[in-house]
Amino acid sequence: MTEDAVLITGGAGYIGSHTVLACREIPRPVVVLDNLSKGSRHLVPADVPFYEGDAGDSKVIAEICGNHRIGAVIHFAGDIVVPESVVAPLSYYLSNTCKTRSLLQACVDHGIAQFVFSSTAAVYGQPEAIPVNESAPTRPANPYGTSKLMVEWMLRDVARAHDLRYVVLRYFNVAGADPLGRTGQATPDATHLIKVACEAATGKRREIQIFGTDYDTPDGTCIRDFIHVSDLARAHVNALDYLRDHRESQTLNCGYGRGYSVREVLDGVGRITGKPLPIRVAPRRAGDVAALVADASRLRSIFDWVPEHDDLDVILRTALSWELGQAMTR
Repeated sequence: MTEDAVLITGGAGYIGSHTVLACREIPRPVVVLDNLSKGSRHLVPADVPFYEGDAGDSKVIAEICGNHRIGAVIHFAGDIVVPESVVAPLSYYLSNTCKTRSLLQACVDHGIAQFVFSSTAAVYGQPEAIPVNESAPTRPANPYGTSKLMVEWMLRDVARAHDLRYVVLRYFNVAGADPLGRTGQATPDATHLIKVACEAATGKRREIQIFGTDYDTPDGTCIRDFIHVSDLARAHVNALDYLRDHRESQTLNCGYGRGYSVREVLDGVGRITGKPLPIRVAPRRAGDVAALVADASRLRSIFDWVPEHDDLDVILRTALSWELGQAMTR
């Protein structure tokens, strides 16, 4: 019997497209749903069933379930820019919270019992201790983090009331690109530090800004735990395997357990390219916290997850390679 397919919402986006490739390597059949507001159709292999639509649209979910035997959902679709969430909170509660509520209702209606959710370390706010583990208080400092935490609460409650099991993956800072160059971050006007730095290094941007140099960190700039996108994609495959074999839901941090400051990252890009980046210091951004570093020991132990790209230079080189390829095709 053919294995049930995985519906990947936001599968034409950055992390979603990498996870499509990771699922195919198992192999596990996938179906992609994306409204293409941020994703790119060309990042999805041509032989993967693709539906253009919204994850919160019950009609398109019903169409997909009518055409394919869906056994699990990996939910990426949503908005992710912290400063934008501060000025447009209702938009984030609609996109990230309300639409996920509709998707969960569709899962219940169609008997889909396995759900992997793309959450964020922003649910912690400014943690009391570094590294932060999953038992730390959740006190988001911005509407983005709150909108994701509300979905975590919904998943908890839905799992108690219905036959649904879930894995929540709380991402720290995702970066890099597929080492084989098949996909990467193609989001227009991206705000991720390493993506922006690579665009500055390849001439797509005139400069890169450092938002705040007065944080309580060794060099005054924010510290983040950067995880390579391919390692993160494999964690989603591990989550599917886990849900197939276990009844207990899980919430897990996704990071490497070490942090790098903004200046360290920018210095690394300059070292690899052989020339310093054009940098401008700017005021702090609303909603940013000084430091976020993961305690990812539960991810490693529960999934037997061993990262393959746990090296800042590897992350930077794959991101730069993707950006150079994009520059050549423009």
